[in-house]
Amino acid sequence: MDSKKSYQKPGQSTVGPMIIIGSLFFIFGFVTWLNSLLIPYLRIACELTEVQSYLVTFAFYIAYLVMAPVSTWVLNKYGFKKGMSISLGIMAVGALLFIPAAYSRTYLIFLIGLFVMGGGLAILQTASNPYITILGPVETAARRISIMGICNKFAGAVAPIILGLFLNLGEADKLTQQVNSLSAAEYSAALDKVALAVVNPYIGIVVVLVVLSIWIARANLPEVQGNEEETVNQHHASDGKTSVWQFPHVVLGMITLFLYVGVEVLAGDTIIAYGVSQGIALDDAKFFTGFTMVAMVVGYIVGIIAIPKYIKQEAALKLCAILGIVFTVGIVFTHGMTSLYFVALLGLANSLIWPAIWPLALKGVGKFTSAASGLLVMGIAGGAVIPLLYGQIAHYVGSHSAYWIALPCYLFIFYYAIIGHKAGKKV
Repeated sequence: MDSKKSYQKPGQSTVGPMIIIGSLFFIFGFVTWLNSLLIPYLRIACELTEVQSYLVTFAFYIAYLVMAPVSTWVLNKYGFKKGMSISLGIMAVGALLFIPAAYSRTYLIFLIGLFVMGGGLAILQTASNPYITILGPVETAARRISIMGICNKFAGAVAPIILGLFLNLGEADKLTQQVNSLSAAEYSAALDKVALAVVNPYIGIVVVLVVLSIWIARANLPEVQGNEEETVNQHHASDGKTSVWQFPHVVLGMITLFLYVGVEVLAGDTIIAYGVSQGIALDDAKFFTGFTMVAMVVGYIVGIIAIPKYIKQEAALKLCAILGIVFTVGIVFTHGMTSLYFVALLGLANSLIWPAIWPLALKGVGKFTSAASGLLVMGIAGGAVIPLLYGQIAHYVGSHSAYWIALPCYLFIFYYAIIGHKAGKKV
């Protein structure tokens, strides 16, 4: 088998499938990065503490851990294409729960809705990431995933801004200042009005998800089995293996993804709340996630141009880890807007980590691709744990110093780039 083997059939273009998968990356980027605005918004609407507000990311990302075995089962039973369609339907159900949550102003229902949406996304991610890896040569997988990343992060930049157009952020900001001047009944009524503002945008999200689910089910996407990337050059690394746990580079890849997603969510979902803590109005701070996403897109563009022509995937991973270490130190040793810009620059450091880890972790797993993908997706639960730990630490030492939590994460990513991705592989 050729070392550049992909699932692409002779004469078949990958452009059509990439456009379809790109639209999916846009959707789950849009849904995911809405959380950056929901954290400070629901903190006001549902009268939460800082730690409680970060349960938004916990509920959303813990679903990846809980749903990972289900994701693998769905893909094995229904295939990648139908699995993606099913996942969009599940996400629509989660978005629908925001309506009763808003009317009752019940934080628990918001969290259940976020968990269900995260569960749908777990299946979608488990299918779409190996799918885009398999669609072309494994050597250029990071480049293709970078293109998908641009779709994802462009959605992430516009999501808080678009949601902000529907939410009365100015009124939400004023409420925090008027709490002592309003009666209990007046304050409760004002909070009800704030909460109800999420209804219309989430109705729109439900409609879009249902339409996309139907479109994917009927789209002309090639079906893949998940073992197409096994090559002679990999010495049939999966021969004799009975479990995905027998691949150390996959297990270490899952841990690396856990820490990476943690710091990615930290950079994107805490920056608005961090800006507010620095005295910036919520209506102005809604643009800050866009800064992080723009930094990530710049990194993705560099990856598309440079990988693998000028730089290998593992070298890009090393560089990003070093940048993450430098920018983390920059955050805690500066103040005000300078510190905020360093948080945004974490987007640049994070940009090529995800595209590099997937092909490095999936290389040589052969028939275990679906199981390995499911294991890697479990690592996305880092987005649940790291920001929640950040919120807890911020409660004691302040939101500024709490960013130290990112440093050990980037150090482990650096280890995986140098040694971890080679673990258990024959030289």
